Amino acid sequence: MPWIQTIDPLKNIPLSALVAAIPVIFIFWALIKKMKGYITSLLALAIAIFIALLIYGMPLKLAMLSTLHGSLYGLFPISWIIISAVFLFNVTVKSGQFEVIKSFMASITPDRRLQALLIAFSFGAFLEGAAGFGAPVAISGAMLVGLGFNPLYAAGLCLIANTAPVAFGSVGTPIIMASRMSDIPELAISQMVGRTLPLLSLLIPFYLVTLMSGFKKSLEVMPAILVSGISFAFVQWFTSNYMGPMLPDILAGIASILSLLFLLKYWKPKSIWRFKEEPALQTSVEIKYTSLQILRAWSPFIIMTLFIIAWGFQPVKDILNSIGFIKFKIPGLDNAILQPDGNPLPIKAFDFNYLSTPGTAVVFATLISIPLIGISIRESIKIFGATLKQLMFPIITIAAVVGYAFIANYAGMSITMAGALASTGVLFPFFSPILGWLGVFLTGSDTSANALFGKLQAQTADTLGFDPLVTVSANATGGVTGKMISPQSIAVGAAAVGLVGKESDLFRFTFKHSFIMLFIVCVLTCLQVYVMKWVVPVYTKINTTDILANASLNSTNADQGYWYLLTLALAVGLIIVSLSINKKSKEKY
Repeated sequence: MPWIQTIDPLKNIPLSALVAAIPVIFIFWALIKKMKGYITSLLALAIAIFIALLIYGMPLKLAMLSTLHGSLYGLFPISWIIISAVFLFNVTVKSGQFEVIKSFMASITPDRRLQALLIAFSFGAFLEGAAGFGAPVAISGAMLVGLGFNPLYAAGLCLIANTAPVAFGSVGTPIIMASRMSDIPELAISQMVGRTLPLLSLLIPFYLVTLMSGFKKSLEVMPAILVSGISFAFVQWFTSNYMGPMLPDILAGIASILSLLFLLKYWKPKSIWRFKEEPALQTSVEIKYTSLQILRAWSPFIIMTLFIIAWGFQPVKDILNSIGFIKFKIPGLDNAILQPDGNPLPIKAFDFNYLSTPGTAVVFATLISIPLIGISIRESIKIFGATLKQLMFPIITIAAVVGYAFIANYAGMSITMAGALASTGVLFPFFSPILGWLGVFLTGSDTSANALFGKLQAQTADTLGFDPLVTVSANATGGVTGKMISPQSIAVGAAAVGLVGKESDLFRFTFKHSFIMLFIVCVLTCLQVYVMKWVVPVYTKINTTDILANASLNSTNADQGYWYLLTLALAVGLIIVSLSINKKSKEKY
C-alpha cells in the first residue's frame, strides 16, 4: 500500500521545518568543528533517516530504498566524473608533462593572481559550461595545485569562482530543468538569469584576487581583473539573452581567456605576487620548451575539451545512449510514495548512461592521450588504481550526501523547509533565492535544486501575485551561491587538491562568501520584483504539447550527431598526427 507524505508532521510548519533542517544544521556544525567529511555525511544521513522514520512516519523499507537511490546517483555519474578528472590529471603529472605546463603558465605570467583568473575563473567557467558536475573544481583545482598553489586556496578559489557559471552549466541543463518544472520557456529563464548573474561575474574576479592577496595587491592587477570580468560578463549576458542557455559559459569562458591572454601580451603587473610560503621569483621567466613540447603537454586537456564539447551536444548524447544506456527503476520505490494531494511522487528511474556521461568523455580523452605523453598501459592501470584509492573517502562522502538529499526529498523534509520559506508572503522574493541555495546545498546540483523547488517557486509566485519568471530564475541564481559550500562540492574540491579529511577547513574557507553572494542575489531579486520590473522579459508560458513536439524533433537529429562525432575524430586525429610526425622528424635528426 502506498505511503502518503506528511508535509507538516508536527502541525506547526515553522517547527516542522526546524526539525526537517536538523541534518543541515548538523552538517554546518560538524564541518565548523573540523569533523571529517565522510563522517559528517554518514552521520547526517543517519539523522535524516531517523527523522524520516520517527517524525514523518516513513516506512523503513522506503527510507532505505530512497537512500539507495540517492547513493547510486552519487556513485554515478557524480563520482565517476571526479574519478576520471583526477585520473587525467594524475596521468599528466606522472608522465612529467605537467612540468611543461607549469613552465608555460609561468612564461605567460608567474603571478598567482593572474593564474587564478585564467584557470579558476575563466577555464573553470568553460569546463562548467561544457561538463558541469564536479569537473570544473576537480580539474582546475588540481591544475592550480600542480602550479604550486596552496591546496586550500586552490580548492577554495575554484569553488568560489564556480559561482558565476553554475546556472548555465552542463550546456544549460539547470535552465532546461527549470523550464520543464515551471512551464516557462527556456529562453525567458535564460534571459532573466542572464540579467542577474553577469553582475556576480563582474564582481568575482576582484573578489578572488582580493581574497588571495588583499585589497591593495588586487589594485595592482586591476586591468586584468576588469578585462577578465567584463569580457566574461558581457558575453554571458549577450549569449543568455539572444542565444539561449546552452552556450553562455562556454563562449564567455573562451572570451575571458583570450581577452586576458591578449592583455598580458602588452601589459604586466609591476610586481609578481606569490604566497608567503613560496620562494621569491624573478620578474622575467623564460620558457624552456619548444612549441611541440608545449602542445604535447597540453594535448590531454585539449583532447578532453574537444570530447567534452562533443559530449555536450544532444544529438551526440542520443547516439551514445542508443549504444550504451541502461535504465531501471528501484524495485519497491516506484509509485510507493504519494504526495499530500494523492498523486504519486515522480520518482525518476536510474539512468546508467555509461557512454554519454561527461566522465566517460574524460576517460576516452585520457586513454587517447596516454601514448601521446609517454605513459605505458601498465603504468596507467597502476595510476588508475592509485586514483581510486586516493578518492575512496570522497566517494563515500558523495554517496552519503546524495543519499541524504534523496531521502529528504522523498520523505517530504525538503518541501517542509520550502513551505516555511514560501509562507513569508511579501518577503518571499527575498527568500526565493534561499530556496535555490538550500536545494544546491542539499543536492550539490543547480539542476537538482530546480527540479526540487522549481514548481513550488512558480506556484507560490502565482498565488502571491508575483511574476513566476523572477522567482523560478531566482531559484537558479540563488542556487549558484550554495554550490561552494555543498558537502558534495567540498568533497570534490578536497579530493582534487589532496585535502581528504580536511573538508572542514575548506568549508570554513568558503562559508561566509556563500552567504555574502546569496544576500546580493536576494536583494537583486527584491529589486526585480518591486522596483526594476522593466528588467523582466516578456514571455508566454508553454504547454506539454510544445514539449512533446520538441522532444520528437530532437529524436531526428542522429545524422547531426554523427557529423559532430566525425568532426571530433578529425580534430583529435589532427593532434595525434601532428605530434607523431614531429616526433618521427625529431628522431630522424
